[in-house]
Amino acid sequence: MTRSAPSPDTTRPSGTVPPLPFADAADLVDRILDEVCRAVVGKREVIRLILAGLVADGHVLLDDVPGVAKTLTARSIAAAAGLDFSRVQFTPDVLPADITGSLVLDLTTRTPEFRPGPVFTDLLLADEVNRAPAKTQAALLEAMQERQVTVDGVAHALPRPFLVIATQNPIESEGTYPLPEAQLDRFLLRTTMGYPSEADEVSLLTERVARGTDEVALDAVCDPATFVRLQRALEEIHVDPRLLAYSVAVVRATRHSPQLVVGSSPRGTLALVKLARAAALLARRDHVGPDDIRAMAVPALAHRVVLSDDAWARRTDPEDVVRRAVDSVPVPDLA
Repeated sequence: MTRSAPSPDTTRPSGTVPPLPFADAADLVDRILDEVCRAVVGKREVIRLILAGLVADGHVLLDDVPGVAKTLTARSIAAAAGLDFSRVQFTPDVLPADITGSLVLDLTTRTPEFRPGPVFTDLLLADEVNRAPAKTQAALLEAMQERQVTVDGVAHALPRPFLVIATQNPIESEGTYPLPEAQLDRFLLRTTMGYPSEADEVSLLTERVARGTDEVALDAVCDPATFVRLQRALEEIHVDPRLLAYSVAVVRATRHSPQLVVGSSPRGTLALVKLARAAALLARRDHVGPDDIRAMAVPALAHRVVLSDDAWARRTDPEDVVRRAVDSVPVPDLA
C-alpha cells in the first residue's frame, strides 16, 4: 500500500492558488518569451509553442536531430521563468532510482532517509529519453502523470510547477527503447526545433562573436509561485461551447481516418483545448478562436495516433493525417 509523505520542499505553492489577472499574465508570458529569444536565435514561433505547453501545465516532447538548441531552449526557459532546472542524460544503464531518488542510511541516526533525485525540480530536461530502459521510463511516467514518485511504498509529492521537456533523436535507433504509446500520450504536445534559416544562422554567429562567450546571461522575470499563478490564468480564458464541440469533432475525425488504426484519445481533446487557451493568452486574447484550435491540433494530436500498416509502409507522416482530419471538419461560424 502506498503511504503519504511530505514533499522535500514544503515551501512551494500547493492546492489552489489565485490566477494572475489576464493583463498581468499576458505581459509576463511575453517577457519570458522575449528573454528566451535572447539566447535562442530565430526560433520564436517554436519557443512560443513550447511555452504554451508549459503554461498549460503540460510536458513537451522535442523530437529532433542533435545540435538544434533543444537543451539551450529548456535551460533558457527555466532561467527566464525563475524555475529550478535539472537535466538527466538518459542511457541504457540509468535506473529508476537515478532519477527519482532512493533511501540511504543516515550514519548519524542509523535510520534510512529519502534522498530526492533530479525529478525534484521545477523543469526537468529528460535528454534522449528513448535511451532509458522500460523500468526507468515507467518511473518517469509516474512522475509526469501523478506529480509524485513512490520509493519503498512511500509517495513523495513533487514541487509545483513540475514540468518535463524530453528530447529524442529520430535519426539514431541503436541502443534505444521506443516510447510506448501510453507515455507518448502523457506529453501535452510534440514538436521539432528545425534548422535555422541562413540569415538566422549568420545572426547566431555574429552575436556569439560579439558576445565573446558561449553563455548568454538571462534575467529571471518571475519565480515558481508566480509561474503557477500564470498557469492558473488559463482558467480565465473563455471557450465558446461551439468551439468545445468543434474540438471534439476534430479529435473524433482522427478516429475515423482510414490511415489510422488508433485515433486520438479523450486526453487529446483535453490537451487540444488547454493548448488553444494557452495560444489565446500568448496572443493577448481572453477568448479562444477557431484558429487557435486549428493551430494546436497537430502538436497536440499527431503523437497520439497510430498509423495503419499500409500508411506506415508508405511512410505517411502522422502530422499530415491529422491536418487532413482537421480540414475535414467545418469551422463553426461564431458570428
